[in-house]
Amino acid sequence: MNTDHVTYTAFTGWVDPPADVRGALDGDLDCEVVVIGGGINGMSTALRLVERGQDVVLLEAEFCGYGASSRNAGQLAGAPGGDLQLLNLLSRKKMPGMMRLAEHAAHHVEDFIAKHDIDCDYEATGNAFAAVSRGQMGRVRRVAKIVTRAGGHVEVGTAAELGIPRGLVGGMREVVGGRMNPGKFSLGMRRVLLDSSARVFEQTKVTDVRCDGGQVVLTTPHGRVRAGKVVLATNAYAGEWDITPKHLSVPIYVIEVETEPIAPDRLAALGWTSRMGLVTQHAIMENYRLTPRNTIVFGVRRLERGTSYPLAEKVPDPGLVEELAGAFATRFPSLSDVAIDRAWGGWIAITSSWLPLAGQVGDTVYYSIACNGHGLAQAPYIGTLIADAIVDGERHEDLQTVWQEKPSFPRPMMMSRAGLRAIWAVDRFNDLVNASRRRSRLRV
Repeated sequence: MNTDHVTYTAFTGWVDPPADVRGALDGDLDCEVVVIGGGINGMSTALRLVERGQDVVLLEAEFCGYGASSRNAGQLAGAPGGDLQLLNLLSRKKMPGMMRLAEHAAHHVEDFIAKHDIDCDYEATGNAFAAVSRGQMGRVRRVAKIVTRAGGHVEVGTAAELGIPRGLVGGMREVVGGRMNPGKFSLGMRRVLLDSSARVFEQTKVTDVRCDGGQVVLTTPHGRVRAGKVVLATNAYAGEWDITPKHLSVPIYVIEVETEPIAPDRLAALGWTSRMGLVTQHAIMENYRLTPRNTIVFGVRRLERGTSYPLAEKVPDPGLVEELAGAFATRFPSLSDVAIDRAWGGWIAITSSWLPLAGQVGDTVYYSIACNGHGLAQAPYIGTLIADAIVDGERHEDLQTVWQEKPSFPRPMMMSRAGLRAIWAVDRFNDLVNASRRRSRLRV
């Protein structure tokens, strides 16, 4: 693929930034609940709190929808994230709850889109766990059994049966969920939030969070907020404050890229009739999806770990974009001449358990973090459930599934730089083995 004229950005490639960015906090104020973070998690939390009659302030360092909320591939997942075989091995008793939460989360977002008439190109296509080899197809079948046993709704089939590109062996379709433009969705939620009674301050970086006499005090460059409770909804950025539990998550930098527009007849030749989003069954997935503008957005494949806070804003490494382009050419050889138009990237949070986390520190600090790549569905839902828990003093069973009674977490050993390189190397070795087997079958 041609990568000579790629536009690189730290913001998303899905939409342009809003023209009406709100001003920063200037002065001191009090409220009942303050939410830190204007992603779809924090915005959902704030919206639910004002619906429940709370006096809410939301603080966002850039503008609402700036981060992972709008940078992702736009696949609304109906199943848990992470390695489901490993999750089933280590947390089998939690699987039914995680499956229920995942499907409820996808439906929650669909209902939100409909209720607020958000134009985000959503289509309830489902998404596919796609197999690029016979070995991965065996993994797909095992995962399908795990999901079905946990109460999930999936379909297994060949590429032709699922309507996914014929270069793939087959896969598993999540019946619940679909795909959207996540930038439009995030900015649509932002519009709803700005029309609410929540006091929203953008361009306001929180520099300190501390408890003081049964309340919490947040410091920003030009003012303070004193509140009865605070919700940390900052995903990868939560580690910037001492009040955050140690080893809560690891910041990981991921990349998405988009091709130039592709002729409709060339896209039709792929056999991608379902138009479902795809995630391969590598240990570190590759994702692929069609867009309404006749492009293909794809990404991930390699993870870069952040090692210190504050996290640096940066654009994707051209070398990693080249690697993604090579993977695209392998998966879609008939489109290997298509050029990449743009690339964007940013930070997400990954946990050592690959499970999303929510919990509480003392009586005043709540946190909701790390949907491990499935935040488009799960983050708004969990944020809403946390808001209800703050008001009611009770936790919904779906929130209880991810709730941590004690804010104590193990060191994420496999998320070290060496561990991530080792996982990537295993994926590439398996790709080479599978390619060799395909060549052998062709010679026969």
